[in-house]
Formats: sequence, structure tokens, C-alpha cells
Amino acid sequence: MKLNVPDYIMSIKPYEPGKPIDALEREYGIKNIVKLASNENPVGPSPLAVKAMADHLATMNRYPDGSVFRLTDKLADRFKVGHENVIVGNGSDDIIALLAHAFLGSGREALMPLPSFLMYEISVKTSGGVPVMIPLKGLSIDLDALAQAVTEKTAMIFLTNPNNPTGSYFTTEEFNVFMLQIPADVMVIVDEAYIEFAREPDIFNSLKNPLSDSRIISLRTFSKAYGLAGFRVGYGVMDAQIASILHRIRQPFNVNSLAQVAATAALDDHEFLESGLRTMHQGIDELAKDLSEMGIYFEETFPCFFSPLIPLQYPEYQLKMFLFS
Repeated sequence: MKLNVPDYIMSIKPYEPGKPIDALEREYGIKNIVKLASNENPVGPSPLAVKAMADHLATMNRYPDGSVFRLTDKLADRFKVGHENVIVGNGSDDIIALLAHAFLGSGREALMPLPSFLMYEISVKTSGGVPVMIPLKGLSIDLDALAQAVTEKTAMIFLTNPNNPTGSYFTTEEFNVFMLQIPADVMVIVDEAYIEFAREPDIFNSLKNPLSDSRIISLRTFSKAYGLAGFRVGYGVMDAQIASILHRIRQPFNVNSLAQVAATAALDDHEFLESGLRTMHQGIDELAKDLSEMGIYFEETFPCFFSPLIPLQYPEYQLKMFLFS
């Protein structure tokens, strides 16, 4: 059979997730692997989340709540927004794809840093849109270059704060200056997957004052700080008009039942979250100290992640230092 595949699909570089630990142990015949590539939380999920899932198992013969009501309600209350401003997805990747499919196509462009989260590029290309890659300035997102790259074809801009994989961040002041340069009809998608790990007080946090600008779309996930990567649940906070469009095209049961109850319970376990963050920060500080004593240069920002996938995903972007962020 001869497949007729559009060029924009064939141009996609497949996402290369890290292999599961048990698969690597079988492949190489080794034990006790320490896996760093996927930035998974070694602390694991909250005990409240585990109990909530166990209690819910007997109802798994039923379809999930298609409206994700309880989790949406808790998130809306947490950030002082309306139900209509929150959308929950099968990971924040799901919402990234929904945004691309809803608002791109027909040659419309999406700007994004290079390197950054690979799913931006993939989602844009699968929608028929055009990704425009703006190289980092050192290890930081070049907000000035992104603003200057906006054209009449630009529909959206992806920003990752802190950036994955370099760990750099932009401040509230830098972001406010950036937004003054962005047209009223361009969406700015701020992906804050690692924001909970931030210790720098000047970092821009889009949910400190949500919905203050209808162009800003905030994305977050339960995969990292909350230790629920295996359940694939993320969320977005945005203008109600944008959210209503995404609800038109999302899958009706895009968030499974266990993910919903786990995330809802995890939001209540503040003590567990704070304990996990302290553990991560302690690890960062200890590793930074050891690297300094060894005379190894590193870029110390936050949170705790190191991505060896940079040269695999973006061979044109060479990092000539040991990255620790």
C-alpha cells in the first residue's frame, strides 16, 4: 500500500521518551539504575492520592466524569477563577495539542524557543501550522528575539518557565516588557511544568494574577512536583472563550478516572508537596557543592533536572558545558 502522507507530517522528529527502568535493566543486564532522563519525581505520589485511587478502583466499570468536575472545581478555587477558565487534559501535552489544532493550520505560525519541550514543535506540525524556532541566548529564552520574530502570520508563542531542558527562567519584569511588544491577537502560552520547584522570588508566575491578560494561557502538570507522571494529568487556565473552543475538540473522556481522583487528592496534601520540594532542593544544593569541589563548571539554576536528550533532539544546538539545572 502506498501511503499519501503530507510533507508536514513526514517532517516531524518523533518524540523519544526515556525507556522504563525495567526495560533498561533487561537490555543491559544491570540493576539499580538511577533514571534521570525523564525528570520523574523520585519521591512518588502523595499517600492521599494513593488512597483515593485505591478507594476508586471498584468503580472503574464506569466511564470517567467527562467534565472532570471535582478537579476543575478545586483548581478554580485554588486560583480564584471560574470553572469556565479551567481545562484539564491527558497531561499538559494534550492541551498543547488542542491549542495547536484549534488555532493553527493554513500556514499560521507558532514561535518557540530552541531547544525547549519537543511537543510544541510536534503539535504545531501535526496541526498543519509552521513552527518558528528562536535559539536561546546562552541558556536563557531570548524574549527580545521572540518579540521581534512576530509577523502577521504569528498565532501563538510558546514560553517555558523555567525552561526545559536548561532550567533558566525569566522574571516578571522581563515578561511584562515582552508582552508590551506582542499584538492583541497573538496567544502567549506559558508552560510552567516545573514552577513549583522555583526558589527565585522574581520568577514570573502566570497564576499569581490569572486572567489579567486574555492573551496569556497558563499550563501546568501533576507529573513533576506531584509525582503523578504515570497518570498523565495536566491543566490550563485561560480566557473562557479560548477554553470553550478547546472543549469543542477535546476527547470526551480525555482524563481517566484514577488520574482525576489522584490529582484531586494530591492538591490537598500540602505537607507532602512541601516535603518533596525540600528533598529536591537539598539534592540540588548537595550536588552543586560536590561539583564545585570537583572543579566542574555547571549552570546552577533550578529545578532539579538534567537532560541528556538535547543533542539527540536538537543536534544543531551544542552545549559545551555540564548542565545542572
